[in-house]
Amino acid sequence: MNTPLEVARAHWGEELPDWIAVLARECTASSQSRVAKRLERSAAMISQVLRAKYPGDLRAIEDLVRGQLMAQTVTCPALGELPLHECRGWMAKARDFHNTNSLRIRMYRACRRCPRYRDATTGAPRPPVTEGDA
Repeated sequence: MNTPLEVARAHWGEELPDWIAVLARECTASSQSRVAKRLERSAAMISQVLRAKYPGDLRAIEDLVRGQLMAQTVTCPALGELPLHECRGWMAKARDFHNTNSLRIRMYRACRRCPRYRDATTGAPRPPVTEGDA
């Protein structure tokens, strides 16, 4: 039986990204289902990522793994230091304006000005938004 790391190496080849290796090691240490639950994703999605067959946004999964499993952080202009996956979550919420609470409004404005903010359709960095746009 192949370990998740062996499966990932077989499908990703020599260019195995570090975050895929970490994901595979975590699956080996516990289980694919437990890792999926920790990442709030499905075990099927984890399997597809390890096999380089995931049709969705791999950058989103990479940020999730780097934030949750690798403890990488970013400096948010509004909240200070926060895990990478939380930054990604705020960026996703900033795609649509919702006047639900003051933090959501603050983060909508901050994310849309942040250089890390990504256009949902292209993944390319977006130019900063000016005060009048937010």
